[in-house]
Parts: sequence; structure tokens; C-alpha cells
Amino acid sequence: MKHSTTDQIEGTAHVIKGTVKEAVGDVLNDPKRKLEGKAEQVLGHVQKAAGEVEKKLGV
Repeated sequence: MKHSTTDQIEGTAHVIKGTVKEAVGDVLNDPKRKLEGKAEQVLGHVQKAAGEVEKKLGV
């Protein structure tokens, strides 16, 4: 599997994991966990975007 595809898949996994963490933080009224979830989502979106750029550049 190409590195760009791997980045896209891992990025999607981070977004999903972050969404779940944020929801758990909401349910448990845990602002730290909610913030960690948001941060993980951002990380995932960045990683997905990097994979898309690599794919377009043929890296």
C-alpha cells in the first residue's frame, strides 16, 4: 500500500477516534478529554490532507 493511502486511512482513523473521545468527554463532562478529542480530529484531518497531497504529487 502506498504511503499516501496509508496516511489517508490513518487520518480517517484519528478523526473517528477523536470524535468518539469528544463525545465521551461530553457525556462525562470531562473538558480535558473533549479537548483531546478535538485535537485528535485536527491531527487526523491534517494527516488525511497530507496523504491527498502526496497522492497528487505522486510521492
